[in-house]
Formats: sequence, C-alpha cells, structure tokens
Amino acid sequence: MMQHKRRNSRPKGLTVLAGGFTLTALALAGCSGGGGDPLASESPSESAASGAAAATIVVGSADFPESETLAEIYAGALNGAGIPAETKLSIGSREVYLPALQDGSINLIPEYTGALLVGVDPSTELVDAGEIVDALPAALPEGLEILEPSDAEDKDAMVVTKATAEKYDLESIEDLAKVCDQLTLAAPAEFAERAQGLAGLKDKYGCEFKEFTPIGDGGGPLTVDALLKDDVQVADIFTTTPAIAENDLVVLEDPKQNWPAQQVVPLGSSAVLTDEAAEVLNKVSAQLTTEDLIQLNQEVSGDQKLDPSEAAKMWLVEKGFVQS
Repeated sequence: MMQHKRRNSRPKGLTVLAGGFTLTALALAGCSGGGGDPLASESPSESAASGAAAATIVVGSADFPESETLAEIYAGALNGAGIPAETKLSIGSREVYLPALQDGSINLIPEYTGALLVGVDPSTELVDAGEIVDALPAALPEGLEILEPSDAEDKDAMVVTKATAEKYDLESIEDLAKVCDQLTLAAPAEFAERAQGLAGLKDKYGCEFKEFTPIGDGGGPLTVDALLKDDVQVADIFTTTPAIAENDLVVLEDPKQNWPAQQVVPLGSSAVLTDEAAEVLNKVSAQLTTEDLIQLNQEVSGDQKLDPSEAAKMWLVEKGFVQS
C-alpha cells in the first residue's frame, strides 16, 4: 500500500493567473451541465458562518463523465471512512474549477498531472510522470495541494477511423501532419487556446488543420458520432474512452509528446483536507488503475448507462472502501 504523504503546495506568484481564471469562471460557470450553476449553493465558508455542516468536504468535477465518476469515488470513500463529503458535478473546465477551489466553492477535485501542470505553468516542457509530480507543488496557486497520484492515466489523443488511417497511411501525429491541411478536427472549444491544443500540434508537428470544429462533450458521444459520420476526420478523444475499442478507432502515436504524463491525482484545498482525509484519498489512488478507468467509463458511457454515483459505488464496494 502506498505510504500516506502530503504534497504541500508553495506559492509561486500566480496572482495574475488566478485573477484571469476568476474572470473566466464568471463568464463560463453558467454554461456547465445539470441545468444550473453547480457552484450557486452555499460555499463552505458561508456554511461555517451559518453554523451548517462546516466540516463537509465538497468534491467537484469537470464536465465529462470520467471526472464525475472519480468525484463520486472520492466522496464515497471519504463518507465510507466517516468523513462527511458531498459532490458538485459538471462545474466546467479547469479555467472554472481552479478558482472554485481557491474561493472555497469546492474543496477537492480529480485532476490529471500533466494537464494540471500546463494549466498553471504554460511554459513547462516537462513530460515525465515523476518530474511533473515533483514540479506541481511549487507551481500550484497558494493554498492548493496535490495528494498521491494514481497509476491510472488518461491522455488526450488524436483519433481517426480505421478508414481514414488506411486512406492516409496514418500511424502517428507525424504522419497526420502531412495531411492536416486537408482534414477537419473536432475537440472541445478550449483546445483552440490551450498550449497542448492547436498551438502544440503546430509547434511540435507543424500540423495545421483545414478546419476546427468545437464540440463540447469532452470527446464523448457527439464527438465520436461526428468522426464516424466523417463530418470530421480527426478528433481529440481521451485514451480511456470505451468508444475507441467499440468502433475500432485508431489512436495516433504522439512521438514528440505533445501530451505529457496524465496520472489521475486528487487536487484540493490545504486548509480543508485533513490528514485523515488525505490518507483515505491516497488509498484510493493506490488502488485506481487505467483498466479501472476504462471499465468505469464503459459502465457510465456504454450500454449500461449507469449514473456516475452507481458506477463509483460498485468500484468502492469491490475495493473495500464501503459495504454493499
């Protein structure tokens, strides 16, 4: 079992970054799923002022199923250990949920190491898993910390149909670069601005697509459907998406590592995460694998269509965190 260990954050003068995120949060928070603003309810600090459940850890998620399921796993494991926790799901992108962590609207969220480091330090060139984890504590905004990362990894990938791969003889993004100007890419809207998105593909591979089609389901069914219908020829899809195997899609190799290591890791507020909570979450990380992510995604996004909370409970029971 992984030893309990806190990874404390240290301030690094990210005031401008945090401020920019807050402006984005105000603009985008209303766009998250669920028919309303998941951050609209009382924050923990407001709850404390009113005498309500101040000790409850609020676990947020980004707006895609895997993040929602992981948030339910974190909350379920904490509740199973007698530590009160609740979830606020589908908050939005990193530009929204990082400020939410800082202002106390949420206290904890599942993150991905490489993408998180790029998000707080766009100039980083680190791609190695260990180096990324070592660099994160000093790069995070003041008051935030990561706990122990899991072995589970989920990365962005350039994905094409088997027919497209055969037509253009594609095995890697280097191959893709030769024909990018003939093809349309589907990805979330923020892909156009992020360092690992269009800019990264251009800088590392010289790949500039004929057209970019923003689709906001995080590489989910809408994106896959557009790819299968040939409305787009390339799509940004997470490597743990079950639809890749189900539809015999081709994941193109990334030899220049546009996307660094992406281990699932708990990110939270240092002021709220107790040693007891950190120990529980580290035990979750110690047991979570990439195969688990694929299975959980299959249960939620595949034919079963389980609610993320149901899939999370099944995993927690199987791993011994809660009773059936």
